[in-house]
Amino acid sequence: MDISAKTDYAIRALLALAERPGGPVSVEALASAQTLPRKFLEAILSDLRRAGIVTSQRGASGGYTLARPAAEITLGEVFRVVDGPLAEVRGLRPHETAYEGVAKHLPVVWVAVRASLRRVLDETSLEQLRTGALPEHVRELATDPGAWQNR
Repeated sequence: MDISAKTDYAIRALLALAERPGGPVSVEALASAQTLPRKFLEAILSDLRRAGIVTSQRGASGGYTLARPAAEITLGEVFRVVDGPLAEVRGLRPHETAYEGVAKHLPVVWVAVRASLRRVLDETSLEQLRTGALPEHVRELATDPGAWQNR
């Protein structure tokens, strides 16, 4: 799975917003806090605003805030807003694939891959990530020594 810079930046910016639950935070402050490119971050925040994840306020004291509590925003939701479906195979959703012959069971694997992604990303909130109180099954996956090695 390739996690795009756009998704990485979106989650990092949202974490910075979750750290500051008060008033709006400027794009400059968010970009500076996470060393993100300002222009690219503006486009990402625009996508997140249209999706209802953040709200924006114009003016000298304007900026962005989370539209709802960080505990109610999942990583999977952010992934989908920024980059589309979690898993696709040649532009199809995993359950829409079909093969003949020796590859006929491949859709089951593609669906399982998507289910694994959902289990981690849809069951982990920004707040859990911010505080490090990750779901137990996510912690278990990360404690496998092989998870940290390149293959």
